[in-house]
Amino acid sequence: MNTVETFTDLIWEQEAWLVDHGSRVARIATALGTRLALDTEQLRRLHVAAHLHDVGKIHIDNELVNKPGPLLDQEWDEMRRHPAEGFFLLDGLVHPDIAKAVLFHHERFDGDGYPYGLSGTSIPHLSRILFVADAFDAITSDRPYQPALPTEIALAELQLHAGTQFDPTVVATMLEHQLVFAA
Repeated sequence: MNTVETFTDLIWEQEAWLVDHGSRVARIATALGTRLALDTEQLRRLHVAAHLHDVGKIHIDNELVNKPGPLLDQEWDEMRRHPAEGFFLLDGLVHPDIAKAVLFHHERFDGDGYPYGLSGTSIPHLSRILFVADAFDAITSDRPYQPALPTEIALAELQLHAGTQFDPTVVATMLEHQLVFAA
């Protein structure tokens, strides 16, 4: 059994929907990476990182991960630990680019993200792609806290937050090739 399968099994034990989410994010991120002209090895690393981006949630209380309503401030603090928890689980077991993509996948282009508040191109490219793919899937899929919304709404949200929350180049690529991402 390889590292990805091992961690996918651990995620499955916590919540099956997270494995499905990781698969969808991997499909979207890989398609985006292809359009952004990543080389074969970068695409492979992005694909693996996408499958594992939420692995740190296995260290977060299951009730919190599945909470049907808005999170309280203290609960958000707990949930914001998952990228670092994922990094600590993966560091030394996968290529450093994969572990870093997981660590930084919630960093915002404007520097208001977490866990370190990185901004712009100081955020690894794979993480910036992963963040857009993750957000798109979160918006267009049923979640414990929100029903799935239409693709058009997800794309409008990405466009609205391009340059603040999301890398504008990645969002522009997503918008240009949106048919690729339709469910």
